[in-house]
Amino acid sequence: MKQNSTPFNNDQEAKQRDLSLNKSDGTNKPLTTNQGVKVNDDNNSLKAGERGPSLLEDFILREKITHFDHERIPERIVHARGSGAHGYFEVTNPIPQFTKAGFLQEVGQRTPVFTRFSTVAGSRGSTDMARDVRGFSVKFYTQDGIYDFVGNNIPVFFIQDATKFPDLIHAVKPEPHNEMPQAASAHDTFWDFISLMPESAHMIMWVMSDRAIPRSYRMMEGFGVHTFRFINEQNESHFVKIHWKPKLGTHAVVWDEALKISGNDPDFHRRDLWEAIDMGNFPEWEMGVQIVPEADEHKFEFDLLDPTKMIPEELVPVTIIGKMVLNRNPDNFFAETEQVAFHPGHVVPGIDFTNDPLLQGRLFSYTDTQLSRLGSPNFHEIPINRSISPTHNNQRDGHMRQEINVGRVSYSPNSLGGDCPYQSRIADGGFASYNERVDAHKVRGRSESFSDHFGQAKLFFNSQTQTEKDHIIRALRFELGKVETMAIRVRMLGILSQINTELAQKVADGLRLVVPASPEQPMNHGVSPENLGGEQEPKSVPSSVEFSQALSMINNPTVTPTIASRKVAIICADGVDEQAVLDMKMALLKESAKGCLIAPYLGKVITDKGGEMPVDFSFLTSSSVLFDAVYIPGGQGLNELSQDADVMDFLNDAYRHCKVIGVQGQGIELLSGTSFANKIDNGDEGIVIGADTENTDFAANFIAAMGNHRFWSREAGLSNN
Repeated sequence: MKQNSTPFNNDQEAKQRDLSLNKSDGTNKPLTTNQGVKVNDDNNSLKAGERGPSLLEDFILREKITHFDHERIPERIVHARGSGAHGYFEVTNPIPQFTKAGFLQEVGQRTPVFTRFSTVAGSRGSTDMARDVRGFSVKFYTQDGIYDFVGNNIPVFFIQDATKFPDLIHAVKPEPHNEMPQAASAHDTFWDFISLMPESAHMIMWVMSDRAIPRSYRMMEGFGVHTFRFINEQNESHFVKIHWKPKLGTHAVVWDEALKISGNDPDFHRRDLWEAIDMGNFPEWEMGVQIVPEADEHKFEFDLLDPTKMIPEELVPVTIIGKMVLNRNPDNFFAETEQVAFHPGHVVPGIDFTNDPLLQGRLFSYTDTQLSRLGSPNFHEIPINRSISPTHNNQRDGHMRQEINVGRVSYSPNSLGGDCPYQSRIADGGFASYNERVDAHKVRGRSESFSDHFGQAKLFFNSQTQTEKDHIIRALRFELGKVETMAIRVRMLGILSQINTELAQKVADGLRLVVPASPEQPMNHGVSPENLGGEQEPKSVPSSVEFSQALSMINNPTVTPTIASRKVAIICADGVDEQAVLDMKMALLKESAKGCLIAPYLGKVITDKGGEMPVDFSFLTSSSVLFDAVYIPGGQGLNELSQDADVMDFLNDAYRHCKVIGVQGQGIELLSGTSFANKIDNGDEGIVIGADTENTDFAANFIAAMGNHRFWSREAGLSNN
């Protein structure tokens, strides 16, 4: 009897064939949807006119984002690594002339909030100190319902249209073939994408700046990114950009410091936020708005609807309208910080949307991703997400339903329930979308007003101090130095050359490459002009503002120097000057700062008076990167520390990272073994010396120096910082 034939010799070969059928290689293949439909334009969502709203019928956008939203469970796809706290928002300057939002109407009016900060690219287990955008989201529990501010610590974004968001995140995430690198953008796929997306040029300047490695969540700004609308009682619309300005000022760490913090304490930002609140140093931000009348929508050289653009404060000043104070840590991280669900579509009457194409996509995406992450349409019933305003509607059932709805009616209109719950009139607080006129053809395209990709990138770079410019150059050298594909490096130099020729040349010098004379354009990479979908060729429009102080963290003039909540390492050993330590700790405490004793061992040190003082950390369990300044009191026993390599590393890193170092009495001898011993007498204002331990001005001088945050002039003498 003839047996059925098979081309496979055994079950193993058959299994390999089955697996091979699931492999996909898109080389030389047309782009399609998951249903096999060829895609003509993957760069623009379907809109009613080039500047009009995105359309729900865009099945390509919906399929792409839906798949993206459901790719990871249960961890957030982006913003997975985060930390949050409870607090309140208080109105200081009501603006009823601009918005009827109930929580913004009266001086002193308070609204409970829950705020979550996060990194974007890394997983839940990644380091806090990755070079990355930081999420800055605030849930307002208003009397009119939930309002979610869902922003970042950078006022612009990488892309202009939501349909490119999955591509951006796929590019920056660990590369799919080996799942590396974690929480880092310094790899080929990210820079390949960026080098082909000139619209990312402005954002790259921010991300390569020190804004992407903040000293603390408490020391970074927050921005709404998008332009929203405020609607007042007369149904008048104003465009609005929302800002959060930290009371402690905006400060960052240096890259070498960030790397070492990641090794010493990957939970650095989480711990910093928790401990500050626990000690009563409540983080505080002022909320400000930039208001643009409807009639002025087109008065700027940039488009208000373009999320890769900001409004320079020189054109529209920021008006402070309130403050946010975080004063309570969560009781349970998972129940609150992990399960909190933000959504830019959660607005209250008085706040509305614009046709920003990135915002339009987010309005769909956030509900969809919460369904995947939290597993139910009832995620709003989780305690941290519940509105304090009563909820009444005809929605029922669903996975994990908690509310017990009574009665027989679950539809509207109805007569059996008295047609309840009933619809509210606008005058009674019912939400009504702004009556914006839309009259346009359905197109996949982008307004020509979105085509300036380099004007504000130039403004940002030109507004930095030389120190900050140097940090951007070093960041780009590091990131592009990790890129293995030479063509990507060269393409990026072409992008940089359109921002600033000196920037491009210095980055190229570090890579030993030549800046291309003619930067490549996107259509040189498989996108023919007829398939650009209406997208314009990148160009640069001169900015009406050439320099903006608000864009520099070092030059920003709006913050009064303070050392509140700063941590000072006090170097100790047996024989330490007890009174000097006590005086310094008291002086720091008066300024709401904290002094921590660091010694070669844990337990206690014996002072010069025979007393005992508890040690907070040993040199093994700490590092100077975990502190903002170093203080060395007098005492005979400190001389022996000069032979301890860990102590020398501690001091050398503090100097290298431009921190204040204060030393009194015999403690000066300890500095003789450091790498900067020959620079002590060279007028470095960041080294505060008091020969006499009873010098009453020393603590004041030391604290004043700390108020400057860092002494960046040192970097000129450090060749490898």
